[in-house]
Amino acid sequence: MKKTFKLTAVFFIMAFFGGGLLSAQEEPAPIKVIPVKGNIYEVIGGRGANAGFFIGEKEVLLIEAKMDKKSAQEMIAEIKKLTPKPIKYVVLTHSDGDHVNGLIGFPQDINIISHFNTRRDMEQAFKEAEQRLYLPRITFSKKLKLHLGQELIELLYFYPAHTDGDIVIFFPAEKVAFLGDLIFLNREPLIHRHKNGNSFCLVKTLKEILKLDADTFVHGHGDIASRQDVEGVIASLQEKQTKIKALIEEGKTLPEIKKIFKVEDRPARPGGRPWLSLVEIIYLELTESK
Repeated sequence: MKKTFKLTAVFFIMAFFGGGLLSAQEEPAPIKVIPVKGNIYEVIGGRGANAGFFIGEKEVLLIEAKMDKKSAQEMIAEIKKLTPKPIKYVVLTHSDGDHVNGLIGFPQDINIISHFNTRRDMEQAFKEAEQRLYLPRITFSKKLKLHLGQELIELLYFYPAHTDGDIVIFFPAEKVAFLGDLIFLNREPLIHRHKNGNSFCLVKTLKEILKLDADTFVHGHGDIASRQDVEGVIASLQEKQTKIKALIEEGKTLPEIKKIFKVEDRPARPGGRPWLSLVEIIYLELTESK
């Protein structure tokens, strides 16, 4: 069991240091399109997070852009096998590289949509001239409605969570919601403190998501989820928050709490930013003066 845990930990260190699911040396799985409901599809494989798209009456709306140019172009090619309609929109759930770096594989006139804070983070991260051609042209703060023919698509922002720019793409007619990295199944939530993420606001965000009339949840790094899966993420996170709060009230220090939860320190991120466990993040959120 210990060997399995260490291998899993190494896998996720490689995954999130690099922003994708693979180390640079590994060959990704082929791009594959999976029907979700109606004209909504998920895209898995390639380098980067799971993506998705909707085929409308005249055009296609794509969710996420993969991690590199090659994977983005392979995804576009697979979409073209299903429809000759042009991809008019690319909606980004947040600013992590495994969701946005593939934008350079798209035509420069594509309509890129994101939360205002996601564009801010991309402006800081996109240093090359080619990348800066793909900064989102359409941004919003709380809610944006799109109409592709008769289809209503709602883009929703609730609270800082994984980052402070996470949005949900909701298809009311099909009861499908795309969540980006707001949930992970079979592993702990990932909170980017350097992008103003917050575990307590993640709970609030997930509770708002459950108020939507959705029963199918597509996310960035795993199988399609159900309402029960989202409820499980909330319950697990709240349980950990409650336990850490009680330990703090008992006078336990951070090293003592990390030992109780069997948290092993990970190497610093490339560039020197420390890699914080969820336990440490919750501790800091509870103890820092606001």
